[in-house]
Amino acid sequence: MQEYGVSHSSLEFELPDALATEALGAALARAYTRGVRGVAAGSAVGSAVIYLHGELGAGKTTCVRSLLRTLGVAGLIRSPTYTLVETYRPQGITCVHVDLYRLGGPEAVEELGLRDYLGTDCLLLVEWPEKGGSALPPPDLELTLTYQNDFRRARLDARTKCGLGWTDKLVHDSSLPPYVSNIT
Repeated sequence: MQEYGVSHSSLEFELPDALATEALGAALARAYTRGVRGVAAGSAVGSAVIYLHGELGAGKTTCVRSLLRTLGVAGLIRSPTYTLVETYRPQGITCVHVDLYRLGGPEAVEELGLRDYLGTDCLLLVEWPEKGGSALPPPDLELTLTYQNDFRRARLDARTKCGLGWTDKLVHDSSLPPYVSNIT
């Protein structure tokens, strides 16, 4: 969807608390399942990649947990800080949550086999992607979380046509207007 013929290649959000970060994660999940790749509702949604940037404690895992809960993951959602990779399969979608913080570099990423997931309906969520370099598939969306005074700030940047469709859907999510600080 486009508003007045303008695509929303980046969005910025002010996130005053963890609930706002969770709202963003839930909205990302809803936009993904609404046919990010142009697939009819209830059908397979295709593969997508989100890179999550931000310092320790910025809210990356909080956002991912909310996204996974909204997609239908029940039970414990672990941070992959020590396991490196956690896999979930809600509603026929493979969700792979990866944390590369402890990795030594791109050569270690190859051993994780992340590219193997992308031939199927897979949502790949990568924390600390800068540690993976060229060993990672390119992102559809990049989410950067930063601290600003007493709250967090989030910036979403679309990097592909898929990512652009995703940000355009987020603009119309009724749960997000209180947090959107600008649309560029």
